[in-house]
Amino acid sequence: MINEKLKSSSMSNRETKKSHALGMRMTEIKARMQEAQITEDEMKTFQKVAAIMEGDEGLIEVDDLIAASFLTDTTLNSQKR
Repeated sequence: MINEKLKSSSMSNRETKKSHALGMRMTEIKARMQEAQITEDEMKTFQKVAAIMEGDEGLIEVDDLIAASFLTDTTLNSQKR
């Protein structure tokens, strides 16, 4: 019984760390999106594409989101030059 409690608490600690890390990452992504000055129309387009990609569930794979963020970075950097 004690071992089960230890396992349970260690899982909770790992989940808490992941949750905090994800929260920090989401805050960073949100700030980057605000800096990019994404329009409402662009966001709607993104949501439509995400919905199509994931069968109208409105979800997008993390890998695709990361790829999109790199594309955004590249585009923004080329516009600044």
